[in-house]
Amino acid sequence: MKVRRNLLIALSLLSLSANAQRIKGSDTVLPVAQQTAERFMNLQPDARVTVTGGGTGVGISALMDNTTDIAMASRPIKFSEKMKTKEAGQEVDEVIVAYDALAVVVHPSNPVKQLTRQQLEDIFRGKITNWKQVGGDDRKIVVYSRETSSGTYEFFKENVLKNKNYMAGSLSMPATGAIIQSVSQTKGAIGYVGLAYVSPRTKTLSVSYDGSHYAAPTVENATNKTYPIVRPLYYYYNVKNKEQVAPLIDFILSPEGQEIIKKSGYIPVK
Repeated sequence: MKVRRNLLIALSLLSLSANAQRIKGSDTVLPVAQQTAERFMNLQPDARVTVTGGGTGVGISALMDNTTDIAMASRPIKFSEKMKTKEAGQEVDEVIVAYDALAVVVHPSNPVKQLTRQQLEDIFRGKITNWKQVGGDDRKIVVYSRETSSGTYEFFKENVLKNKNYMAGSLSMPATGAIIQSVSQTKGAIGYVGLAYVSPRTKTLSVSYDGSHYAAPTVENATNKTYPIVRPLYYYYNVKNKEQVAPLIDFILSPEGQEIIKKSGYIPVK
C-alpha cells in the first residue's frame, strides 16, 4: 500500500513538473509573455507558467544553466552563446514570436519632435551634447541607456549607432521601466524603450534614416515599414525540451496569441 502511494505521489509530481514552464529574459518581451502565459493557463488549468525578466543575456544564460525552459530575447543569440550551448552538449532552437518597434523617448516638455539616425548616433556617442544643436532648448542632453546584458542595448547599438560605442557618460538602467521613470523626471533626458512600454509620462520622437522621411513609432508604421527601428522578438528553448514547451509556443503563435500581441502594442508575426 505504501509503495503504491509513493508511486502515485511520484507520478503526480512528474505530471506537475511536465506542466510547469519557466520563462526568463528580455524585459521587452516580458509584458506580452506574461499576458499570453496567463491566457494559456486559463485555457489549460493544469499548466503552470512563471515569467520573469532580467534581460536577454540573463535569459539565455539561464537556458544554458537549465534554470529556465524558455529564454525571451530581443536580439538573436550570439555566436559565443551558441558555442557555449554546443560545448554543454545542448542544441537550442529559435522561434520569432513577435516584432517590436524601438521608440526614442524624451521629456514631454522637450520641443524637439524628430531626429535623424545620424543625430541619434551623435547624441548617444556624445558628439551632440546640447538640445539646441538639434533645434531644441539650450539644455544639456542626459543620455539614458540599458545595461550591456540587455538585448535592446545590443540592438540599438547595432541598428542606430552602426556598432559604434555608446558615450562613456551615458547612464545605464537595469530595466525598461527605469528608463521611462528617469526620462519622465529629467527635462534634458533621452532614452529608448520597446513600443509596448511607451507612456504618457514621456514623449516619443519621429525618426528618419534617410534625412527626409520621418515616421513616428506606432504599430501601424512598424507594420507598414515606414518606421525604421523594428526588430524581431524571440523565444529560445533546448531542442530536447521541445515536446514540453511546444503547447505554450503554439499558443503564442496561434491567432488568439497573436491578437494578444497586437493589442499589447507589438507587431504580430502572422
